[in-house]
Amino acid sequence: AFLFRQRDLISAPVVDDNDRLVGVITVDDIVDVIHEEHEEDIMRLAGVGEEDDLYSAVIDTMKSRFSWLLIHLFAAIIAAYVISFFAGTIEEMVALAVLMPIVASMGGNAGTQTLTVAVRAIATKDLSLANAHRVFGKETIVGLLNGIVFAVLTGGVAAAWYEDTALGYVVGGAMIINMLVAGMFGLIIPVVLWRLRIDPATAAGVLLTTVTDVIGFLAFLGLAGMFLL
Repeated sequence: AFLFRQRDLISAPVVDDNDRLVGVITVDDIVDVIHEEHEEDIMRLAGVGEEDDLYSAVIDTMKSRFSWLLIHLFAAIIAAYVISFFAGTIEEMVALAVLMPIVASMGGNAGTQTLTVAVRAIATKDLSLANAHRVFGKETIVGLLNGIVFAVLTGGVAAAWYEDTALGYVVGGAMIINMLVAGMFGLIIPVVLWRLRIDPATAAGVLLTTVTDVIGFLAFLGLAGMFLL
């Protein structure tokens, strides 16, 4: 599929070890391959197997989704464990419990955008070790700039909502940190998995979610503990 796309082929000959023509691959065969690979990656990103469809038996569907959900459970437990270190901080300022999911979810969404682009670029061979550092620099800058913009928006809303300017600064600072990290790890994780010969479409999502949740909670609650209490 990659060769057909790069060379704009309509067909390609197939030869044996003696270079004798034994058949031909046509573009309609390649369209089928592209469709199958695309469908497989979409299913894996969602954590479901190829056999999981609308007509699967209930038990089979449950089994195919259980392992992925279990992995997400462990990731959520790690994030909850991090939050537990700041239980006293949250008790002293209830607003933190209300606002901290915003920081974590925005980081997760930003990271998923980078991750999706990176996984696609790896599949199409547009991303390689030769240009990974340039792409990393770009995604880092994008994450930083988006972080600054949303820090102003979110921090302003938090400051006005709770009539606390310092709280707005804390929310904004945590937003910048988490979206910057999300942009960086949205590229680092799939590239590392790819180099380890692990399909990034299968494992990258849950790893990225764990990173953005942990960093988001650490940054937000850590800054709150330092500057608000």
